[in-house]
Amino acid sequence: MSELPVALQSIVEGVTYRWAPVHFPEVPRIPTIAAGDVVRIFQHLDLWDCWPLAHEDGRTVEHSGRQWWFFLSAPVLPDPVDRHAHARIRLLSFGSDGWRDHGNAFPDGLTPGSREWAGSAVLMDDGHTVQHFITVAGRRDETALTFEQRLFVVAGTLRDNGPGDWDNLREICVADGVRYLLDRQDNGAPGQIKGFRDPAWLRDPETGKAHILFTGTAAWSDHTHNGNIGIATLEDGEWVLGDPVVEAVGINNELERPHVVVRDGSYYLFWSTQRHVFAPDAVAGPNGLYGVVGDTMTGPWRPINGSGLVAANPDAEPTQSYSWWVTGEGEVWSFVDYFAMEGHTTADHPELLRTNFGGTPAPRFSLRFNGDAVTVL
Repeated sequence: MSELPVALQSIVEGVTYRWAPVHFPEVPRIPTIAAGDVVRIFQHLDLWDCWPLAHEDGRTVEHSGRQWWFFLSAPVLPDPVDRHAHARIRLLSFGSDGWRDHGNAFPDGLTPGSREWAGSAVLMDDGHTVQHFITVAGRRDETALTFEQRLFVVAGTLRDNGPGDWDNLREICVADGVRYLLDRQDNGAPGQIKGFRDPAWLRDPETGKAHILFTGTAAWSDHTHNGNIGIATLEDGEWVLGDPVVEAVGINNELERPHVVVRDGSYYLFWSTQRHVFAPDAVAGPNGLYGVVGDTMTGPWRPINGSGLVAANPDAEPTQSYSWWVTGEGEVWSFVDYFAMEGHTTADHPELLRTNFGGTPAPRFSLRFNGDAVTVL
């Protein structure tokens, strides 16, 4: 562990996996996204981070002949970066006839923040109760935008026209200020925002326990790059924070949207990150899907493919897609970010900010699982 106070050694040491890759070997790259692959669902809305309604065992729900997907959405703005300040969760369904829009997932005023950020949704084994875990960003009545993040769960039901009838919104747990940074974050910039977000459900098939994985920040370090992956476990009806599962202090600031897929007795913990959020003196990997694998949820964890890199954008188009979500079936969903840039950057060519931002689901691909090796099919 790095920069770990003596008071924390007995809590974290031997439990938390330290991700500090020294090199990134070549892995099969995500196919290049061409302009013809970018199919907008909306002209007036951008879509990005997505997650499915899934069964407790991780399988994607098929209901009324459709899959049910949640996306972050925002009005089309001149600078797509500004979308994060306007984000609402949108419900769409996907079937043989393509996409259908079902509007905002939650009614106005249901959540106590100024924005709704990413989470996960699970259909309980009773076949009708839905639990939706979300990130609440900011405060409802704030006059200046903050980047405070809080984890909430809201209960609903699965109806013929999809999940809804939401009630019983409650906060899951609060950052403890010891393992996980507790900070209102009055200011923020892309890549520099600290994390307590992205709750992702897991029912451990070995123990039967319910867990939430989330993007966190190490409270024990003041390094500019101090990301970690946290966990909370449902104990007697209450969510209890656990020790970080992965930490990358001095390496990376954002291990985003962590989630676990259990396959053939192995636990695959995936996350997304980008080159620009690696520390300046760290070995930086590409924008891509990363992960570790273990035999149980308590580890010990090993980097997938030796470095943690699972799939990456092609070198020629390093920003073409982002925010990868691996379903229980091993299919990978993401969104089209800045595509067909042909070596240009938005810093040098601000006119590309709008024209080359996809804001729609990216072409999907599948993974091949073989023990500690996971590669793009």
